[in-house]
Amino acid sequence: MILAGCSGLPPGYPYQVTPAYAVDDPQFARTMGSLLGPPLEGGNTITTLNNGDEIFPAMLEAIHSAKKTITLETFIYYQGQIGGQFTDALEERAKAGVRVHLLIDAVGSQKIDKNYLKRLEQAGAEVQLYHPLEWFDLSSAARLNNRTHRKLLVVDGKVGFTGGVGIGDEWLGHAESPEHWRETHYRVQGPAVSHLQSAFIDHWIETRGVVLHGDDYFPRLEPAGEQFAQVFKSSAEGGGSESMQLMYLLSFAAARKEIRIGTAYFVPDELTIRALTEARMRGVRVRLILPGPYNDVPVSGKAGRALWGKMLEAGVEFYEYQPTMYHVKMLIVDDRWVSIGSTNLDNRSFRLNAEANLNVLDPKFAAEQLKIFDADLERTKPVSYEQWKNRPFNEKLGEAMAALLKWQL
Repeated sequence: MILAGCSGLPPGYPYQVTPAYAVDDPQFARTMGSLLGPPLEGGNTITTLNNGDEIFPAMLEAIHSAKKTITLETFIYYQGQIGGQFTDALEERAKAGVRVHLLIDAVGSQKIDKNYLKRLEQAGAEVQLYHPLEWFDLSSAARLNNRTHRKLLVVDGKVGFTGGVGIGDEWLGHAESPEHWRETHYRVQGPAVSHLQSAFIDHWIETRGVVLHGDDYFPRLEPAGEQFAQVFKSSAEGGGSESMQLMYLLSFAAARKEIRIGTAYFVPDELTIRALTEARMRGVRVRLILPGPYNDVPVSGKAGRALWGKMLEAGVEFYEYQPTMYHVKMLIVDDRWVSIGSTNLDNRSFRLNAEANLNVLDPKFAAEQLKIFDADLERTKPVSYEQWKNRPFNEKLGEAMAALLKWQL
């Protein structure tokens, strides 16, 4: 039994998540659709894109094909080759009369070339920074931690993209060197595209006070495949800041055979630790792929590693990715349930940032993700409980100090 704090109850008041049914039980899909929502809808095709060599051409092709509308929300939009290519494509479409709406996190994208924004606005695009920080505005300081970490692109309301990629040169290539990050992103066709669009418009209303609607944003979507999917979102600003963690806890509780997790930043709270160790005690195999020697936020890696002990002792398996920064966000439960998107397993994703995950209930899609997970696993090094316990004192001390910051990571 997992006890979790609920934002709708007094602080510290627990609710219970029990392992009552498996992911192949129809009740699991009903719970995910009714308790958390929106409902899982059939008729989707989700295409996996591995690394920048596959991700960026697909996204740019979709942008170039736009006839009516483009909505793009991102945490990172950096100056560079990729930032220039996206700016060129969006500028060209805006000049052609396509309504372009761009929402960029003000903190995550501090490295953006301000000239990009001027060019886009002059071309007719609408550009909005999410929660900009102003020294004279006390409310902006209060919102410093509340960022949009969502990665959403929707073209003409008919094709969407989501996953972990930012608009930056770090994601170029095919994870072939330390300069080229390992990533997955996904193209969505079918009814779930409207879920992606709704997630974007949720923030557009918050920041601009304008409701984007009508056929150009929400056209009639015919079935494009057979996969059942939903887009699940959370936000500290819009309420439900802890609902993303609840989705993960429900997924862990439903596991009967195996939980596979890939995440860039793993700084678990006691709820997550307990959920994974309880799953292991039920006989569920639990494996995590995390960044190894290359980590763009080293303090996060250190803080997370300080907390591995109980899980390792229970038999949870940790693997560190070796070739480059591992930025994948993936959860696979029992070869059937997959959650992918922007969310990491840390306090920032569960309680501070706005996040969006694409959840897919489909054995064939899960099998494809399992192959990707296994291929990544071949490029990792396992960490045993003995190795973790016997690591040098200076490492333990550094990790313990980093762990003091876990609520900000």
